[in-house]
Amino acid sequence: MLKVNFHDSTDDSLLKFAVIAARHNGRWVLCKHRDRITYECPGGHREIGEAINDTAKRELWEETGAVNYSLKDICAYSVTVDGTTTFGMLYYADIFDFEPLPQLEIERIEFFKELPDSWTYPLIQPKLIAKVKEIID
Repeated sequence: MLKVNFHDSTDDSLLKFAVIAARHNGRWVLCKHRDRITYECPGGHREIGEAINDTAKRELWEETGAVNYSLKDICAYSVTVDGTTTFGMLYYADIFDFEPLPQLEIERIEFFKELPDSWTYPLIQPKLIAKVKEIID
């Protein structure tokens, strides 16, 4: 069983991921990975010695090409699967400008007025976006 929880704070050393719910001109910005047919929020693993805010900025650029944006911390979150819990930091970005997408794992980005049904992580990412909407809307 999978469970997503939200936290007002958590020890920085526990934060392994940064996930960014992003919009551009009022539309959700989602990524389509080269190896998948589903969509996901920009985000990824924290590198050794990297500040979690720097992880969010790096992943946002790597996965969307965003170069001009506002970035807001939303909250820490945890995902528990079969008794193992991992922690991440959730952000919201309003993206103003993009440059060409880096030649990495993301094939393309797409803009959505309404969120899609085909998620890479369907039990996690819709809950993360719902939390962001609760805070920003």
